[in-house]
Amino acid sequence: MRLELSKDQIRQLWFAIGCGIVVAIIVLSLIPEPTFGDATGIDKVEHALAYGTLMLWFAQLYLRARWLWVAFLCLALGVLLEYAQRLTGLRSFGYDDMVANAVGVGLGWMLACAGLNDWVLRVERWAGATAS
Repeated sequence: MRLELSKDQIRQLWFAIGCGIVVAIIVLSLIPEPTFGDATGIDKVEHALAYGTLMLWFAQLYLRARWLWVAFLCLALGVLLEYAQRLTGLRSFGYDDMVANAVGVGLGWMLACAGLNDWVLRVERWAGATAS
């Protein structure tokens, strides 16, 4: 069975999934902080992974000339969410979290530059999606 989608439909699908990632980051950033014991530093890894994933995801959808804007928007989201956490009182505000977000964006950018920015096309080929 082949999935018949136009290039626009495929792009819209990938963009919608990216928006889902953004929503997940927002929700996970604003819900009460989980208490899993003393996992010092692990949250910085989580920040870097989340924002690295976000950067890499959207780097696939835009030309390299737009990546600076993608990175800026990812970083802006991280900064705004830190301030939102401060306002909610449910989570802690931290400049170190902003740094971890920036590290993640940088890693996502580097992975995209290393050639991982086309894995969506590989998935499309593997799934048998055709552009009509």
